[in-house]
Amino acid sequence: MPDPRVVSPNPPSLVTDVPDAAAGTLEEFEPDPLLDTGVAMWAVVFAGGIGTRFWPLSTPKRPKQLLALVNERPLIAETIARLAPLVPAERVLVVTSADIADALHEAIPEVPRANMLVEPRPLGTAAALAWGAHEVARRAGPDTVFVALHADLAVGYPDVLRDTLRRAAALASAEPLLVALGATPTRAETGFGYLQPAALVDPMVSRAEGGACHVDHFVEKPSAALADVLIERGALWNTGIFVWRARVVLEELAAHTRELEHGLPKLGTGDMTAFSELVTSISIDRGLLERSGNVVVLPADFDWDDVGTWASLRRVRELDDTGNGVMGEVHCVDSSGNVIHADGCCVVAYGISGMIVVSIQGLTFVTTQERALELGPLLNALPGSLRFNPGGLSPER
Repeated sequence: MPDPRVVSPNPPSLVTDVPDAAAGTLEEFEPDPLLDTGVAMWAVVFAGGIGTRFWPLSTPKRPKQLLALVNERPLIAETIARLAPLVPAERVLVVTSADIADALHEAIPEVPRANMLVEPRPLGTAAALAWGAHEVARRAGPDTVFVALHADLAVGYPDVLRDTLRRAAALASAEPLLVALGATPTRAETGFGYLQPAALVDPMVSRAEGGACHVDHFVEKPSAALADVLIERGALWNTGIFVWRARVVLEELAAHTRELEHGLPKLGTGDMTAFSELVTSISIDRGLLERSGNVVVLPADFDWDDVGTWASLRRVRELDDTGNGVMGEVHCVDSSGNVIHADGCCVVAYGISGMIVVSIQGLTFVTTQERALELGPLLNALPGSLRFNPGGLSPER
């Protein structure tokens, strides 16, 4: 819902008079003629952070985005691949940090180096979105439609995702809306955001037929009891996949996200250093979805899940006959419902259930799936050498 405390009556313009040392101003760009079909899109992928919940596999030198957690390709490579051919690699912008930018680009060489947006410091996803939207507007025109998404999502049916993105793009092209893709909840998950649908955007297309709905309110990470209530009332999970026009989302950020208000004018003049110094980190969910009255949710059924913890891999990996989600050289005997990851070694599981087993060179980590949901206490208890360089792994590994 709109927040009257943060709405500016005269938000700064961010999509006009944007200098470009290499190619001129926005007025000199010709928007892709296919945009009228709602199909030709850009993408902004958020690929920062370490992903400490995947310790010991994830480290500052090898963060979650670079790990092959679901199948044989790194998560970032999976994300780029599932967007194609709807969004070709040359129209994908990746927002990441300086310490992993080179390794990330090696994993997705099809994305041009100029499309890697390297943050001076961790900005938070709302600021990263603003930068990505500004770049899309600068390069392709302010009314260009783009999809914004995270690099660590699992999608079971990429074709259905692309079809949903096409429908979302058509909606975003026609009206100044923030389109969020929503998944039907399968459990009372307390780690996700929930979008509560209200009136249909088009009364002629019901929600059962895939019709988009205006969002009455957004709830981030509710309690289990509240999650049950939201699900009963028809709320959808926020997939973290959004579609909107560059101009529209920049104006919405300027109007509602007060944490960015001092930096946005600097972004508009191309001063990225000043922008990064003046913004306060906040997520898209809390900084925009909770505050804007122009959010709509488009129901989707492409088998979405968040690759957030070791335990989540049982939902996104292919399971064996007894429900084990394994990767690497693993042999399970009288074992069921485990997540086992063997990196450069062999793991034999005998007579165990509901466990997480991660083995890398020189280190084996064992816990229950329940305790794997939050590894903060464990990491705080470990010496730094083990926490950041488990098993003595070299940065190149």
